[in-house]
Amino acid sequence: MILNENELSILCDELRLKDSRGIYLLSGDLASGKTTLVKEMVKYLGSSNLVTSPTYLLSHVYGDCIFHYDIYMRDVLELLELGFLEELEKDGWHFVEWGDKKLATILTKVGIKYISIEIKPKECGREYIVCTN
Repeated sequence: MILNENELSILCDELRLKDSRGIYLLSGDLASGKTTLVKEMVKYLGSSNLVTSPTYLLSHVYGDCIFHYDIYMRDVLELLELGFLEELEKDGWHFVEWGDKKLATILTKVGIKYISIEIKPKECGREYIVCTN
């Protein structure tokens, strides 16, 4: 689906986001709109928190159950050793920027469900490719 920034609530509706706590792996090139999508998702879920990319901190928590991670340039196996899987098992919405195939494979192997959203910039907006495991 191709949407512009003002139409992201349509994607949230399609995902049934309010009813779909879980893990969302977001992928796309630099500046493709991953953080922008998380901002809209957090707003859609009713939080008024300021959403910024947790690039240097690894994660931000908005409210009681909205988690936002940025794993750019981080070794997934090292993150797992530090307890990242346990974080992802907490009840809530988990938005993982740079959630790549390596992480998806690990989640699948241990039986953790997720939704992946690939973002591709287009002339008239961005294309959002949604896949569930």
